[in-house]
Amino acid sequence: MQRRNFIALLGGATAAWPLVAQGQQGERVCRIGVLMGLAEDDPETSARLARLRQELGRLGWSEGSNLHMDIRYAPAGTRALALAKELVALQPEVILAHSAQIAGALQRETRAVPIVFVNVSDPIGAGFAASLARPGGNLTGLLHYEEGIIGKWLALLKEIAPRVARVALVADPKSPVHDYFVRNAIAVAASLGIEVVPGRVENAADIERFLDTFARLPDGGLLLPPDITTITHRDLVVGLAARHRLPAMYSFRQFVAAGGLMSYGTDQIEMFGQTASYIDRILRGAKPADLPVQAPTRYETVLNLKTAKGLGLTVSPGLLVAADEVIE
Repeated sequence: MQRRNFIALLGGATAAWPLVAQGQQGERVCRIGVLMGLAEDDPETSARLARLRQELGRLGWSEGSNLHMDIRYAPAGTRALALAKELVALQPEVILAHSAQIAGALQRETRAVPIVFVNVSDPIGAGFAASLARPGGNLTGLLHYEEGIIGKWLALLKEIAPRVARVALVADPKSPVHDYFVRNAIAVAASLGIEVVPGRVENAADIERFLDTFARLPDGGLLLPPDITTITHRDLVVGLAARHRLPAMYSFRQFVAAGGLMSYGTDQIEMFGQTASYIDRILRGAKPADLPVQAPTRYETVLNLKTAKGLGLTVSPGLLVAADEVIE
């Protein structure tokens, strides 16, 4: 055996030693993988993973005891394919996939390892599930947003900024759900007197270039559907929206906390907690093919009054009452 092959084999064996050693002490150690679409140092990453660990602990799974967790980070989808390959090679019993891009990368790598996805809005259109009731493959998880959410986002944006006549839908075209959101936005926008302008961005330079150009048009507004690229660069997006005085509707609270105008969406941290139940069931023998994709049951409206005032917008009493959180 050549020396470098022996070293590679030895390295692979030592990676498994801690799991074997713990398993020999009694309780079986299960291995799960997590592939995040956010950076490791993003505050949202630590909050979501903390909630996941908390709920897994409640279900009887503890790292260092009967659970080993391998986590990789692919902010804005960078190196997603390579990291998916790396995780699958570790032979985990289940992998948590954060976002449609991440789930797609993992699906290309394996049709055998169970995958639980979160932050995925069109699992059927993306090819992750045959149906919501019976996914039929090795993927299942939590549905992020149904197609009707687009109408709600546009209606709320029109309510808080009545003069908006054209809305840029800003998202990465490489996302498996990009066309899903654009198609549904165009379908409902005309009834609200809005023209939809697709804003296809893949990185920070694209975001700045597109928003600088779009801002030259009158009566503009922004819609930011779930998208790993814009989430990663949320401070840039919020800063440019303020600079160009563009009212914006976001699908995540963290944009509003960073100074964005308004969001309507699901609680992302809580959704990570909910994935723990499916991870638990799969570790105990359930098949993802038989676990229905869960639809969201609660949405929250978050409003930044300071940003609204800075844009010269008047917030109606009804919208203030309807808001679950008002940032002043």
